[in-house]
Amino acid sequence: MIKQSALRVLEIEQRAIAQLAQYIDDAFVEACQLILPCKGKIIVCGMGKSGHIGHKISATLASTGTPAFFMHPAEANHGDLGMLTQQDILLAISNSGETAELLALIPVVKRMGVPIIAMTSNPQSTLGKYADINLCIKVEQEACSLGLAPTSSTTATLVMGDALAVALLDARGFTSEDFALSHPGGSLGRKLFIKLEDVMVKEQSLPLVSGPQNLREVLLVISQKALGMAGVIDDNGRLLGIFTDGDLRRVLDHKIDIHQTRIQDIMTLNSITAKPEMLAAEVLTLMQKHKISSLFVTDPNGKPIGAINMQLLLQAGII
Repeated sequence: MIKQSALRVLEIEQRAIAQLAQYIDDAFVEACQLILPCKGKIIVCGMGKSGHIGHKISATLASTGTPAFFMHPAEANHGDLGMLTQQDILLAISNSGETAELLALIPVVKRMGVPIIAMTSNPQSTLGKYADINLCIKVEQEACSLGLAPTSSTTATLVMGDALAVALLDARGFTSEDFALSHPGGSLGRKLFIKLEDVMVKEQSLPLVSGPQNLREVLLVISQKALGMAGVIDDNGRLLGIFTDGDLRRVLDHKIDIHQTRIQDIMTLNSITAKPEMLAAEVLTLMQKHKISSLFVTDPNGKPIGAINMQLLLQAGII
Protein backbone atom coordinates (compact mmCIF):
# COMPACT_ATOMS: atom_id res chain seq x y z
CA MET A 1 0.00 0.00 0.00
CA ILE A 2 2.78 2.45 0.94
CA LYS A 3 4.82 1.71 -2.17
CA GLN A 4 1.75 1.91 -4.38
CA SER A 5 0.86 5.31 -2.97
CA ALA A 6 4.39 6.62 -3.50
CA LEU A 7 4.57 5.26 -7.05
CA ARG A 8 1.22 6.87 -7.82
CA VAL A 9 2.63 10.25 -6.74
CA LEU A 10 5.65 9.81 -9.01
CA GLU A 11 3.45 8.83 -11.94
CA ILE A 12 1.12 11.81 -11.52
CA GLU A 13 3.94 14.31 -11.10
CA GLN A 14 5.89 12.90 -14.07
CA ARG A 15 2.77 13.34 -16.17
CA ALA A 16 2.36 16.90 -14.90
CA ILE A 17 5.92 17.78 -15.90
CA ALA A 18 5.51 16.19 -19.34
CA GLN A 19 2.38 18.24 -19.96
CA LEU A 20 4.29 21.48 -19.30
CA ALA A 21 5.87 21.19 -22.75
CA GLN A 22 2.71 22.60 -24.31
CA TYR A 23 3.14 25.76 -22.24
CA ILE A 24 6.65 26.47 -23.54
CA ASP A 25 4.94 28.71 -26.07
CA ASP A 26 5.04 32.26 -27.42
CA ALA A 27 4.24 33.60 -23.95
CA PHE A 28 7.29 31.84 -22.56
CA VAL A 29 9.48 33.35 -25.30
CA GLU A 30 7.98 36.80 -24.62
CA ALA A 31 8.78 36.42 -20.92
CA CYS A 32 12.41 35.64 -21.73
CA GLN A 33 12.61 38.56 -24.16
CA LEU A 34 11.19 40.86 -21.48
CA ILE A 35 13.66 39.70 -18.83
CA LEU A 36 16.85 39.66 -20.92
CA PRO A 37 17.24 43.46 -21.31
CA CYS A 38 15.94 44.20 -17.79
CA LYS A 39 18.19 46.75 -16.04
CA GLY A 40 16.82 45.94 -12.59
CA LYS A 41 16.00 42.70 -10.84
CA ILE A 42 13.36 40.01 -11.09
CA ILE A 43 11.27 40.27 -7.94
CA VAL A 44 9.68 36.88 -7.28
CA CYS A 45 6.52 36.94 -5.18
CA GLY A 46 4.29 34.13 -3.93
CA MET A 47 2.26 33.11 -0.87
CA GLY A 48 2.29 29.80 1.00
CA LYS A 49 3.65 26.86 -0.97
CA SER A 50 4.01 29.09 -4.04
CA GLY A 51 6.19 31.30 -1.88
CA HIS A 52 8.48 28.40 -0.97
CA ILE A 53 8.81 27.56 -4.66
CA GLY A 54 9.35 31.25 -5.40
CA HIS A 55 12.34 31.30 -3.04
CA LYS A 56 13.92 28.49 -5.06
CA ILE A 57 13.15 30.11 -8.41
CA SER A 58 14.65 33.44 -7.33
CA ALA A 59 17.77 31.65 -6.06
CA THR A 60 18.16 29.74 -9.33
CA LEU A 61 17.71 32.90 -11.40
CA ALA A 62 20.25 34.80 -9.30
CA SER A 63 22.88 32.07 -9.55
CA THR A 64 22.52 31.69 -13.31
CA GLY A 65 22.96 35.28 -14.44
CA THR A 66 19.54 36.85 -13.84
CA PRO A 67 19.60 39.09 -10.74
CA ALA A 68 16.58 38.22 -8.60
CA PHE A 69 15.30 38.05 -5.04
CA PHE A 70 12.16 36.97 -3.25
CA MET A 71 9.62 39.40 -1.80
CA HIS A 72 6.95 38.08 0.56
CA PRO A 73 3.56 39.46 -0.58
CA ALA A 74 2.21 39.94 2.94
CA GLU A 75 5.29 41.91 3.97
CA ALA A 76 5.14 43.80 0.68
CA ASN A 77 1.67 45.03 1.67
CA HIS A 78 3.21 46.50 4.81
CA GLY A 79 6.26 48.32 3.49
CA ASP A 80 8.48 45.82 1.69
CA LEU A 81 7.03 46.88 -1.66
CA GLY A 82 9.66 49.60 -1.41
CA MET A 83 12.08 46.92 -2.62
CA LEU A 84 10.49 47.23 -6.06
CA THR A 85 11.80 49.84 -8.52
CA GLN A 86 10.62 50.90 -11.94
CA GLN A 87 13.51 49.03 -13.53
CA ASP A 88 12.39 45.70 -12.06
CA ILE A 89 10.02 42.98 -13.22
CA LEU A 90 7.55 41.29 -10.88
CA LEU A 91 7.26 37.50 -11.23
CA ALA A 92 4.03 36.69 -9.36
CA ILE A 93 3.25 33.06 -8.58
CA SER A 94 -0.26 31.87 -7.71
CA ASN A 95 -1.72 28.57 -8.82
CA SER A 96 -5.29 29.89 -8.62
CA GLY A 97 -4.40 33.40 -9.72
CA GLU A 98 -6.64 34.71 -6.95
CA THR A 99 -4.24 34.99 -4.00
CA ALA A 100 -5.48 38.05 -2.09
CA GLU A 101 -2.06 39.22 -0.89
CA LEU A 102 -0.78 39.26 -4.47
CA LEU A 103 -3.84 40.92 -5.95
CA ALA A 104 -3.54 43.73 -3.39
CA LEU A 105 -0.15 44.63 -4.89
CA ILE A 106 -1.33 44.92 -8.49
CA PRO A 107 -2.67 48.54 -8.41
CA VAL A 108 0.59 49.92 -7.00
CA VAL A 109 2.76 47.78 -9.30
CA LYS A 110 0.74 48.89 -12.32
CA ARG A 111 0.96 52.53 -11.25
CA MET A 112 4.75 52.19 -11.05
CA GLY A 113 4.80 50.82 -14.61
CA VAL A 114 6.53 47.61 -13.50
CA PRO A 115 5.86 44.68 -15.88
CA ILE A 116 4.18 41.64 -14.33
CA ILE A 117 4.89 38.06 -15.38
CA ALA A 118 2.42 35.69 -13.75
CA MET A 119 2.66 31.96 -13.20
CA THR A 120 -0.88 30.64 -12.80
CA SER A 121 -2.93 27.63 -13.82
CA ASN A 122 -5.70 29.92 -15.06
CA PRO A 123 -4.94 32.66 -17.59
CA GLN A 124 -8.47 34.01 -17.05
CA SER A 125 -7.91 34.52 -13.33
CA THR A 126 -7.58 38.02 -11.92
CA LEU A 127 -3.78 37.79 -11.76
CA GLY A 128 -3.63 36.20 -15.21
CA LYS A 129 -5.68 39.02 -16.73
CA TYR A 130 -3.74 41.84 -15.10
CA ALA A 131 -0.33 40.33 -15.88
CA ASP A 132 1.55 41.45 -18.98
CA ILE A 133 2.49 37.83 -19.61
CA ASN A 134 1.03 34.66 -18.09
CA LEU A 135 3.03 31.44 -17.94
CA CYS A 136 0.58 28.59 -17.60
CA ILE A 137 1.40 25.93 -15.00
CA LYS A 138 -1.87 24.01 -15.15
CA VAL A 139 -1.85 20.35 -14.08
CA GLU A 140 -4.54 17.69 -14.46
CA GLN A 141 -4.55 16.70 -10.80
CA GLU A 142 -2.66 17.05 -7.57
CA ALA A 143 -0.70 14.00 -6.45
CA CYS A 144 -2.30 14.29 -3.02
CA SER A 145 -4.94 11.55 -2.74
CA LEU A 146 -7.33 14.13 -1.27
CA GLY A 147 -6.70 16.47 -4.19
CA LEU A 148 -6.00 19.27 -1.72
CA ALA A 149 -2.30 19.59 -0.84
CA PRO A 150 -0.24 21.41 -3.49
CA THR A 151 1.96 18.66 -4.96
CA SER A 152 1.87 18.34 -8.74
CA SER A 153 1.15 22.05 -9.07
CA THR A 154 4.17 23.10 -7.02
CA THR A 155 6.38 20.66 -8.91
CA ALA A 156 5.15 22.10 -12.22
CA THR A 157 5.82 25.63 -10.96
CA LEU A 158 9.35 24.70 -9.90
CA VAL A 159 10.09 23.08 -13.26
CA MET A 160 8.71 26.07 -15.16
CA GLY A 161 10.99 28.27 -13.08
CA ASP A 162 13.97 26.09 -13.91
CA ALA A 163 13.04 26.18 -17.60
CA LEU A 164 12.90 29.98 -17.47
CA ALA A 165 16.25 30.29 -15.66
CA VAL A 166 18.11 27.92 -17.99
CA ALA A 167 16.60 29.42 -21.13
CA LEU A 168 17.83 32.83 -19.95
CA LEU A 169 21.23 31.33 -19.05
CA ASP A 170 21.64 29.94 -22.56
CA ALA A 171 20.41 33.16 -24.20
CA ARG A 172 22.98 35.18 -22.22
CA GLY A 173 25.85 32.86 -23.11
CA PHE A 174 26.41 32.38 -19.39
CA THR A 175 29.62 30.40 -18.75
CA SER A 176 30.93 28.17 -15.98
CA GLU A 177 33.29 30.98 -14.98
CA ASP A 178 30.31 33.34 -14.64
CA PHE A 179 28.62 30.69 -12.53
CA ALA A 180 31.69 30.48 -10.27
CA LEU A 181 31.45 34.18 -9.46
CA SER A 182 28.21 33.60 -7.57
CA HIS A 183 29.41 30.31 -5.98
CA PRO A 184 32.75 31.17 -4.35
CA GLY A 185 32.23 29.02 -1.27
CA GLY A 186 32.63 25.30 -0.67
CA SER A 187 33.69 22.61 -3.09
CA LEU A 188 31.58 24.02 -5.91
CA GLY A 189 33.37 27.35 -5.82
CA ARG A 190 36.75 25.68 -5.51
CA LYS A 191 36.04 23.42 -8.46
CA LEU A 192 34.94 26.27 -10.69
CA PHE A 193 37.53 28.88 -9.73
CA ILE A 194 40.72 26.81 -9.93
CA LYS A 195 42.63 27.41 -13.12
CA LEU A 196 44.82 24.86 -14.82
CA GLU A 197 48.00 26.82 -14.06
CA ASP A 198 47.22 26.40 -10.35
CA VAL A 199 47.28 22.59 -10.40
CA MET A 200 49.49 21.56 -13.32
CA VAL A 201 53.04 20.26 -12.87
CA LYS A 202 55.74 22.55 -14.25
CA GLU A 203 59.40 22.93 -15.17
CA GLN A 204 61.59 20.04 -13.94
CA SER A 205 58.57 17.84 -13.28
CA LEU A 206 57.64 17.77 -16.98
CA PRO A 207 58.30 14.46 -18.77
CA LEU A 208 59.95 15.79 -21.95
CA VAL A 209 62.12 13.90 -24.44
CA SER A 210 63.56 14.50 -27.91
CA GLY A 211 62.54 12.70 -31.09
CA PRO A 212 65.71 10.63 -31.62
CA GLN A 213 65.61 9.09 -28.15
CA ASN A 214 64.77 5.40 -28.06
CA LEU A 215 61.71 3.88 -26.45
CA ARG A 216 63.67 2.50 -23.49
CA GLU A 217 64.90 5.97 -22.55
CA VAL A 218 61.42 7.40 -22.88
CA LEU A 219 59.94 4.69 -20.65
CA LEU A 220 62.41 5.64 -17.94
CA VAL A 221 61.28 9.27 -18.15
CA ILE A 222 57.61 8.27 -17.99
CA SER A 223 58.33 6.13 -14.93
CA GLN A 224 60.32 8.87 -13.18
CA LYS A 225 57.81 11.67 -13.77
CA ALA A 226 54.78 9.49 -13.02
CA LEU A 227 52.29 11.26 -15.29
CA GLY A 228 51.62 8.33 -17.58
CA MET A 229 53.05 10.10 -20.64
CA ALA A 230 56.03 11.86 -22.18
CA GLY A 231 56.07 14.86 -24.50
CA VAL A 232 58.28 14.83 -27.57
CA ILE A 233 59.80 18.24 -28.36
CA ASP A 234 61.84 19.63 -31.25
CA ASP A 235 65.11 21.58 -31.06
CA ASN A 236 63.18 24.77 -30.33
CA GLY A 237 61.24 23.22 -27.45
CA ARG A 238 57.93 22.99 -29.31
CA LEU A 239 55.68 19.99 -28.70
CA LEU A 240 55.75 17.55 -31.61
CA GLY A 241 53.71 14.75 -30.09
CA ILE A 242 53.21 12.57 -27.05
CA PHE A 243 53.70 8.98 -26.01
CA THR A 244 51.44 7.51 -23.32
CA ASP A 245 50.98 4.29 -21.39
CA GLY A 246 48.22 3.46 -23.84
CA ASP A 247 50.59 3.95 -26.79
CA LEU A 248 53.04 1.56 -25.12
CA ARG A 249 50.47 -1.21 -24.90
CA ARG A 250 49.68 -0.77 -28.58
CA VAL A 251 53.26 -0.80 -29.85
CA LEU A 252 54.25 -3.81 -27.76
CA ASP A 253 51.73 -5.85 -29.75
CA HIS A 254 54.01 -5.28 -32.75
CA LYS A 255 57.03 -6.80 -30.94
CA ILE A 256 59.27 -3.77 -31.48
CA ASP A 257 62.79 -3.40 -30.09
CA ILE A 258 62.65 -0.82 -27.29
CA HIS A 259 66.41 -0.21 -27.65
CA GLN A 260 66.30 0.59 -31.36
CA THR A 261 62.90 2.20 -31.91
CA ARG A 262 63.00 6.01 -31.95
CA ILE A 263 60.14 7.71 -30.13
CA GLN A 264 59.52 10.09 -33.06
CA ASP A 265 58.53 7.08 -35.16
CA ILE A 266 55.82 5.85 -32.81
CA MET A 267 54.59 8.98 -30.99
CA THR A 268 51.06 10.33 -31.34
CA LEU A 269 50.91 13.51 -33.43
CA ASN A 270 48.45 16.40 -33.05
CA SER A 271 47.79 15.62 -29.42
CA ILE A 272 45.13 17.43 -27.41
CA THR A 273 46.63 20.33 -25.42
CA ALA A 274 45.32 22.99 -23.07
CA LYS A 275 46.12 26.59 -22.14
CA PRO A 276 47.19 27.57 -18.60
CA GLU A 277 44.39 30.11 -18.18
CA MET A 278 41.67 27.49 -18.75
CA LEU A 279 39.54 26.46 -15.78
CA ALA A 280 40.55 23.08 -14.38
CA ALA A 281 36.90 21.97 -14.59
CA GLU A 282 36.90 22.92 -18.27
CA VAL A 283 40.02 20.81 -18.87
CA LEU A 284 38.39 17.87 -17.10
CA THR A 285 35.49 18.09 -19.55
CA LEU A 286 37.95 18.25 -22.45
CA MET A 287 39.76 15.13 -21.25
CA GLN A 288 36.54 13.22 -20.71
CA LYS A 289 35.30 14.22 -24.16
CA HIS A 290 38.43 12.87 -25.86
CA LYS A 291 38.76 9.90 -23.46
CA ILE A 292 42.28 10.78 -22.38
CA SER A 293 43.78 10.73 -18.89
CA SER A 294 46.57 13.28 -19.31
CA LEU A 295 47.66 16.16 -21.52
CA PHE A 296 50.23 18.91 -21.89
CA VAL A 297 49.70 22.61 -21.33
CA THR A 298 51.34 24.80 -23.98
CA ASP A 299 52.17 28.47 -24.43
CA PRO A 300 51.23 30.52 -27.53
CA ASN A 301 54.36 29.20 -29.30
CA GLY A 302 53.39 25.58 -28.78
CA LYS A 303 56.01 24.95 -26.09
CA PRO A 304 54.97 22.73 -23.17
CA ILE A 305 54.91 24.70 -19.90
CA GLY A 306 52.86 22.27 -17.83
CA ALA A 307 51.11 18.92 -17.70
CA ILE A 308 48.04 17.54 -15.99
CA ASN A 309 46.42 14.15 -15.44
CA MET A 310 43.33 12.79 -13.76
CA GLN A 311 45.18 12.06 -10.53
CA LEU A 312 46.19 15.71 -10.15
CA LEU A 313 42.64 16.85 -10.85
CA LEU A 314 41.39 14.41 -8.22
CA GLN A 315 43.88 15.72 -5.65
CA ALA A 316 42.76 19.29 -6.40
CA GLY A 317 39.11 18.36 -5.72
CA ILE A 318 38.03 18.94 -9.34
CA ILE A 319 36.73 15.40 -9.73
